[in-house]
Amino acid sequence: MATSYAAQLIELSLSTPTPILRFGTFTLKSGRISPYFFNFGLFNTGALLLSLATAFADAIVAEYPAIGLADPAPGTPEVLFGPAYKGIPLVASVAAELARRGRDVGFAYNRKEAKAHGEGGSIVGAALDGKAVLIIDDVITKGTAIREAYKVVAQENGAVIGIASALDRQERGNGELSTVQEVERDLGMKVLSVVKMHDVIEWLRTQGRAGELEALEAYRKEYGV
Repeated sequence: MATSYAAQLIELSLSTPTPILRFGTFTLKSGRISPYFFNFGLFNTGALLLSLATAFADAIVAEYPAIGLADPAPGTPEVLFGPAYKGIPLVASVAAELARRGRDVGFAYNRKEAKAHGEGGSIVGAALDGKAVLIIDDVITKGTAIREAYKVVAQENGAVIGIASALDRQERGNGELSTVQEVERDLGMKVLSVVKMHDVIEWLRTQGRAGELEALEAYRKEYGV
């Protein structure tokens, strides 16, 4: 069964004037023909970004119940980090939504190029040194950007303890594992995803959308993990 926040985000993504989630035939960068496509770049208004941030916050609080509270338990993120560029509005809006719930945490992001004047450096926002850090990004496609973000945090002496992404397609990469599973294996930490392919499948099942459900089930059978 899909989580409530995943179901709400799926429904919202189908209801926008230009649908954020579409069903049909889409050629991915991998060359695979996918029966669905999420375009997270279309969360491009304040209301839509707030809805995405709310879903992220729901998922993060479910995974880290003590985040932003006094005396959090070990293994609780202290700072949120959004890699440039798409992670920047995400991390700021998620931090704001957590604060609205009484859970105030720092957030930071990086510049693509280090600044030589003013405050200098490549990091903007909360200090990462000695902090437990949760990386926030939209979709892990090949894992390259997340690994780079991990290195950026490590260079600032931060300790990445988890990753939160908007979507896990739950399909194989080059081997038997998915890209998300490869990241989890290589970095030794959990990747938390707001929406997974199985959430989309379960939502289609509850809505009785048989044709789209059949297409996604076939795709999962061929490429899923």
